Amino acid sequence: MDIKKLQNKYLPLTEAAYYVLISLNKPRHGYGIMQHVEKLTNGRIKIGAGTMYGNLSRMEKEGLITSVAEEDRKKIYELSEKGKIVLKLELERLEELLKHGKNEMRN
Repeated sequence: MDIKKLQNKYLPLTEAAYYVLISLNKPRHGYGIMQHVEKLTNGRIKIGAGTMYGNLSRMEKEGLITSVAEEDRKKIYELSEKGKIVLKLELERLEELLKHGKNEMRN
């Protein structure tokens, strides 16, 4: 995969997309992702159903996530290899932002 193309196409991720991807470090369905994000962020972020399912649909079409099962009519998703690469690139971008911000605050 061409890293530059992935960076140009997907980065920066929206906050909702970022949290969807990190939530899929293990298989989850949409409602499970919503609950996980709310818990992870201590309620700061509550992803609505429209945002959640819009993100899941787009990410699945673009190959960032895959549907791996269905339980009680709920699709279970996980990160694809492409999704893992995009998430890794976003984490590196965020680490760079944090590093530069901390350096500048010291000056």
